[in-house]
Amino acid sequence: MFANTDRRGILRGAILTISTLAAPEIADAALGSSNRPRNLPAFFSDLERRTFLYFWERASPENGLIPDRWPTPSFSSIAAIGFGLSAYVLGAERGWITRVEARDRTLLTLRFLSSLPMGEASTGVAGYRGFFYHFLNMKTGLRHGVTELSTVDTSLLHLGMLHAASWFDHDDPEEIELRKLATDLVNQAEWDWFQQQGAAIPMGWHPEHGFIERNWDGYNEGKLVYVLALGSGGHPAKDGSWDAWTAPYPQFWRGEGRQRRLAFGPALGHQYSEMWIDFRGIYDAPMRAAGFDYFENSRRAALAQQAYAIANPMRWDGYGPAIWGLGPCDGPGHFPKVLRAGGSARFEGYFARGPVDEPDGFDDGTIAPWATLGFLPFAPEICIPAALALHRRYGKRIYGRYGFLDAFNPSFRDVSLPLEGGSVDPVRGWVATDWLGLDQGPILGMLANYRNGTIWRAMRKSPNIVRGLKRAGFSGGWLDRAGA
Repeated sequence: MFANTDRRGILRGAILTISTLAAPEIADAALGSSNRPRNLPAFFSDLERRTFLYFWERASPENGLIPDRWPTPSFSSIAAIGFGLSAYVLGAERGWITRVEARDRTLLTLRFLSSLPMGEASTGVAGYRGFFYHFLNMKTGLRHGVTELSTVDTSLLHLGMLHAASWFDHDDPEEIELRKLATDLVNQAEWDWFQQQGAAIPMGWHPEHGFIERNWDGYNEGKLVYVLALGSGGHPAKDGSWDAWTAPYPQFWRGEGRQRRLAFGPALGHQYSEMWIDFRGIYDAPMRAAGFDYFENSRRAALAQQAYAIANPMRWDGYGPAIWGLGPCDGPGHFPKVLRAGGSARFEGYFARGPVDEPDGFDDGTIAPWATLGFLPFAPEICIPAALALHRRYGKRIYGRYGFLDAFNPSFRDVSLPLEGGSVDPVRGWVATDWLGLDQGPILGMLANYRNGTIWRAMRKSPNIVRGLKRAGFSGGWLDRAGA
């Protein structure tokens, strides 16, 4: 995009700087092997409460469905529902709502989802073969538009269900019903049906033209798809499925020494599976060979994202040691060529962003606060200062009713262009209008995991997760002590 920019040289220098800051003893502390509660600056309590309220206040009181975004009117996102189910548990733990309130909201949601019609028709149904469509009508719960039957979004929904099923462990009729509904919904997914062409799992299916050609393989957020598929108590995936997932790993390795890692540009690839699954001290075959676990891989990814912001090869405004974080988020809009000092730049609306030197990397200067905060359990030494700096530097411009807005871009200042969303200031740049459920979830969940590992502890008791990890070849640590 810009001439006279030695991106690799700049990035190499920044990574060396970060590796000096991230000494082994700091990294060991970040691993958080202890479950002792950790304190955070007072600001984080306010952020957590506001983020929780997105799910509590925006969920439909009639059916429990959660909107994809707010305040822009929207359909429901099944992934947001999954994050919401975990949010209710966390809200009860923190005392923001009672256990009974959390239970009743969870039951409302599960009962409604279990009542929805399923089938191969293109309309009038919510899903097919145990999987749900990516987006659902907020009132009816039926398929929105022509969205796909999504394997990863259904998996995110299922992880929230399994978290609820593990946490609500009382022996009363309501919690017994809750556990049964959640477990039955998860086990109805016919993963074997999705594997008609082999061991790899496609990203989705449309009734109009069949399976999506792209499979989940390589290193990205799809880890959770295979853990759930292999761990299903109803229609599990084939033996060898994890090998199909990891087969392209050689294309994803980056760096050397302490910077060596499985790379993926957008932050979600290092956070979504890790929010619900405790990868500390457990290893599959590739990570056993590498000599470190997926938790450590996510720590290295966080350091690489900060190093990228320090290097700032695209010369965006605002990037630096305390302002960083790239992932899927809203943006100004699709503008292929916007003039700026030194040349022109491409900007996008909702898009998956990440360092340009990593797989699926794209950078247009749009920063996603959720991407930074979702790395907190892995690299608190850089994430805590970053969150405080975001709030201190940008204040109410990016922080409001439900915490941090989805994204902002200090470099996009062209007030003449028709925005896809958000607002633009000729001096301060662009900022999103909305909060997104998909992005609120990792903020709340990862802050909770950093404080006391609560989601991880609950999920270690889930038979589906334990089965899935063991069938994928994981061993070590807490998993060796868990029942099948």
